[in-house]
Amino acid sequence: MIKAAVYLLALLLPCTLLQAQIRPDALLAEKVRDADHRLTYGSDPLQFGELRLPKSKGPHSVAMLVHGGCWADHLPRLDPRATAYDLVRPLAAALTDAGIATWNVEYRRVGNPGGGWPGTFQDIAAATDFLRKIAPTYNLDLARVVVVGHSSGGQLVLWLAARAKLPPSSAVYTKAALKIKAVVDIDGPPDLASTQPLERKLCPLPAVTDFLGGTLAESPEAYRDGSAQSFLPLGVPQQIVVAGLLRGASELVTSYERLAKEKGDAVTVLSLEGANHFDMLKPDSSYGEALIQAILSQTK
Repeated sequence: MIKAAVYLLALLLPCTLLQAQIRPDALLAEKVRDADHRLTYGSDPLQFGELRLPKSKGPHSVAMLVHGGCWADHLPRLDPRATAYDLVRPLAAALTDAGIATWNVEYRRVGNPGGGWPGTFQDIAAATDFLRKIAPTYNLDLARVVVVGHSSGGQLVLWLAARAKLPPSSAVYTKAALKIKAVVDIDGPPDLASTQPLERKLCPLPAVTDFLGGTLAESPEAYRDGSAQSFLPLGVPQQIVVAGLLRGASELVTSYERLAKEKGDAVTVLSLEGANHFDMLKPDSSYGEALIQAILSQTK
């Protein structure tokens, strides 16, 4: 019933859209209550996250949030916080108010020492596995961890669901990776190899090439081991939310969806018609409400 309501709401959104489209600066200006805890999962200054806990006693299901930003530490003409964890703080707070714990993580990106390949992957893997360490203290239910990523963070959370299949020889291999219950990719390209030819269309820089240290021909192992598509089936439900970015590159979604379903994975696509790339990150908008319900449905 919850999923049906989400899809019905998505169909009604074009009829109810009366507000101006959201820009990153508006999201950064949102009043958000402070996190309950700021925790470090590594020694680098960017290896930290904000943990928010609901008022219930738990055990709490968890949404781990991974922000986007073209895998880079900053983008031209944008506030640096627009490519950092700050951008998804309103979503994190709203999800916690709705009854689940949220773990909003920061990590090294292209432009940060150690960011890119393989450091970015190593960071988000470490941030995910860190939930094991803090689960007893904060009464987190590790059987109900949903990873949620916006934009390039969407690609990264799909990879989190795939990393248990990495060979031990991989630069981004982790022994005993934490099992993920479900993935929600918010308007992020699912696969790196198919995105690279379109990178200038989707980002104001050669984002994938910079992220992986070259083209597919130059860095084949990075493209293979850094993409969920290489390891299908993932064995977990995957939801791809299509809005302003993916609407202009729909072939990326249809190709991934087809391949994943052929391998036996459950993939659903939620199209937010009329939404730009950031609209759904504003929790009190119609698009934001649809996204929150979609995420909550995956934590049951």
